[in-house]
Amino acid sequence: MFKNLREDINSVFERDPAARNVMEIIFCYPGLHALWIYRVAHWFWVNEFYFLGRFISHWGRFLTGIEIHPGARIGRKFFIDHGMGVVIGETAEIGDNVTMYHGVTLGGVTWDKVKRHPTLEDNVVIGSGAKVLGPFTVGKGAKIGSNSVVVKAVPENATVVGIPGRMVMEQEKRKEDRPDLQHGQLPDPEAKAIACLFDQIRELERKYTALAQEHEELKKQLAASR
Repeated sequence: MFKNLREDINSVFERDPAARNVMEIIFCYPGLHALWIYRVAHWFWVNEFYFLGRFISHWGRFLTGIEIHPGARIGRKFFIDHGMGVVIGETAEIGDNVTMYHGVTLGGVTWDKVKRHPTLEDNVVIGSGAKVLGPFTVGKGAKIGSNSVVVKAVPENATVVGIPGRMVMEQEKRKEDRPDLQHGQLPDPEAKAIACLFDQIRELERKYTALAQEHEELKKQLAASR
């Protein structure tokens, strides 16, 4: 138990440069409080004390603004930064070293009592305000941009942005377990498309200018030959 607590605190140090000392982390990080409350609630849930699990989870939501269903499965070194408005559904599964920012929803898309929430594999980073909806898998090392809405599976080491989420790049597999937190430096597919159009327009203008010059030269040669 104490090993897990130390690991949780070290995860904050690793991923939040604003963290100054252990006391600050223990008393001032709602994401950490939500995780610890979830673990208590989850113990009651898996031991079939369902009401107690839900009741403890409810109080955790009241205290932290983060709603984690006690039936969700969460791995090691899970870190929620800021955290307000995070919702994690009952059948969600989260791997190790996952990082999540405020306003994220791991939601379902059916009322049937089946697996209906996403599975996040190790080292996934989800930006603020993103919605991941459905019983699919987000692969290891993937990044989901802020405010994206993801409704289908994401490959390993991919980057997804937009509404609906589109894969805009696939990164090389990272050699270290530490997640890449640069979720704000994601490519903009619309801006990239517009930039490509401008490049094509400039190339067409260059070709037009060259053809116009050739035409003028031909006209001069024809005039001189008469």
